Amino acid sequence: MQSCGGDTSTKSEEKATTKVEEKVVVEDNPMALGEKIYMEKCVVCHQANGEGIPGAFPPLKNSDYLFADKVRAVAQVLNGSNEVMIVNGVSYSAPMPQQVNTKEEAVAVINYVLNSWGNDGGKVTLEDVKDVVIDPRQ
Repeated sequence: MQSCGGDTSTKSEEKATTKVEEKVVVEDNPMALGEKIYMEKCVVCHQANGEGIPGAFPPLKNSDYLFADKVRAVAQVLNGSNEVMIVNGVSYSAPMPQQVNTKEEAVAVINYVLNSWGNDGGKVTLEDVKDVVIDPRQ
């Protein structure tokens, strides 16, 4: 059956096409993948503006702790962290659970964070994190 516009596709076909297009865009654009992961996993604690929640979750915007060791940041996203962090002179002790399953995902989200909200943090590569071990308990 055709509608006035002559479109014979169904809603399920449209949804499937949209998901395929989204997957291609994300896979071809690491920053888009990083943003997607951030919005799904990180935004609740670190907020949409990257400023965190004072006294609870550290900022990622202008974070001296993040910029000091990008490889550590990838390891923390991959394996979680229970260490106390001093970020911009403030102590944070809330544990962070594992957020992603692969180094590719971890690199994508850290690169997104390094270059969002006015951050000019450069980038980390898969080569940079080749020695990061993924905790087998994850």
